[in-house]
Amino acid sequence: MLLVGGRSMEATVWFLTGNQGKLEEAQLHFAPLGYEIKQLVVPEGALVEPQSASLQDIAISKLEQAKAHLPTPDAMIMVEDSGLFINALDGFPGVYSSYVHDTIGCQGILRLLAHLESEDPVQHKKLRAASYRAVIAMWNGTSMYVGLGECPGSLASEMHEGHGFGYDPIFVPLDLDDFGQPLPAGELGSTSTHGTAFGGVEIDIKHHFSHRRRALENLLEQLP
Repeated sequence: MLLVGGRSMEATVWFLTGNQGKLEEAQLHFAPLGYEIKQLVVPEGALVEPQSASLQDIAISKLEQAKAHLPTPDAMIMVEDSGLFINALDGFPGVYSSYVHDTIGCQGILRLLAHLESEDPVQHKKLRAASYRAVIAMWNGTSMYVGLGECPGSLASEMHEGHGFGYDPIFVPLDLDDFGQPLPAGELGSTSTHGTAFGGVEIDIKHHFSHRRRALENLLEQLP
């Protein structure tokens, strides 16, 4: 929070995103610390998608490119990149999650994993283990900060529609203990979706597991 003329003033952070849900989540976490999050929109085709297998490298590359579109050269900027990483597919789709979702969707992923089935519930989850991962890069005018977040879980055998976006209809998070930490597959925690994918639970429940929230919290811990 900035002090101007003895009064506290909000510091503006420009968030490069076209996703309203991501914008609102960032606003929720930064507001108590005196940061106003505003959406940064750049012209279509203005950013070159970096070729990298690292979410962090991609986020930082997008941030560096987006600096040219800031209202002032010393403005603060933030970029988030995330993906679904499937163990049995060596981390695929990972950094290509958005393209794969647009191309084959959740049903295509389910077809790729159709052979990974088990009558034992715990073994079934292990065979179809996956995780959501998020990276948030922020430039405060002088320094770069990077927040990391992960939500481990597994992929359901069928779609659970209703809420969320992307791969939410097929992603089932691991239960959380009393401290909000993920438990091993098969263990029932104090916070649980009871085997229902994110697409079938309310947004406020999903928030407890959110990889993006964890990345934001990790980033906020680093800020001076």
